[in-house]
Amino acid sequence: MLENKEGQRVPSINFYTRCNDEWITLTSDELFSGKNIIVFSLPGAFTPTCSSSHLPRYNELARTFKKLGIDEILCLSVNDTFVMNAWAENQHADNIRFIPDGNGEFSEKMGMLVDKKELGFGKRSWRYSMLVKDGIIDKMFIEPEKPGDPFEVSDADTMLNYIAPEVKVPSSVSIITKPGCPHCKKAKGLLAAKGYQFEEIILGHDASTVSLSAITGLKSVPQIFIDGEHIGGATELEHLLS
Repeated sequence: MLENKEGQRVPSINFYTRCNDEWITLTSDELFSGKNIIVFSLPGAFTPTCSSSHLPRYNELARTFKKLGIDEILCLSVNDTFVMNAWAENQHADNIRFIPDGNGEFSEKMGMLVDKKELGFGKRSWRYSMLVKDGIIDKMFIEPEKPGDPFEVSDADTMLNYIAPEVKVPSSVSIITKPGCPHCKKAKGLLAAKGYQFEEIILGHDASTVSLSAITGLKSVPQIFIDGEHIGGATELEHLLS
């Protein structure tokens, strides 16, 4: 049975990290003391649910959490620092701090270390999230104990709803661009001026003109999507925002 540790202090351990080719040891006190921290812990870097859903949404909502008094969001996994650093670079999740629990010591003391040997993983963390205030666990969202890798309650939206249920979730915005495009630059400026966070999909890097045509039926850029709705180009965006 996985233990809910609400009201208890986070385990006091050392985290061995690598930064700028130097070893840096972080302590639990350094990470949590005097701060409001969100932690989401997951089975492994580069794994499907972690990369496609769990991590990106916390990264997307980080600014909203910041406005609500959250000092930092930590992503923790039983992986070494080299793996976590490579995953951070791969995901471009600049709003998240990646913490390697390489020996599984933190996860074990949290009561969240589980055996994933059927997947060839060995000992890993169960998926959960928690809100920690000055080192004390205020709230935990622990995924249900059932086969597989459930992802039902440790997501960013559930945590946001707990902290501030009245807050409106920011719109999800994507913009397809290409390098050197003045209209793309204008559209990004319009979005930034209105406070929109957006994901930029760059032709030739993240997608091709074939993909652009397949998705929009058009060949020009930029093409903007807000909450799944295709807005159009820079002119259409300007009309919408005005």
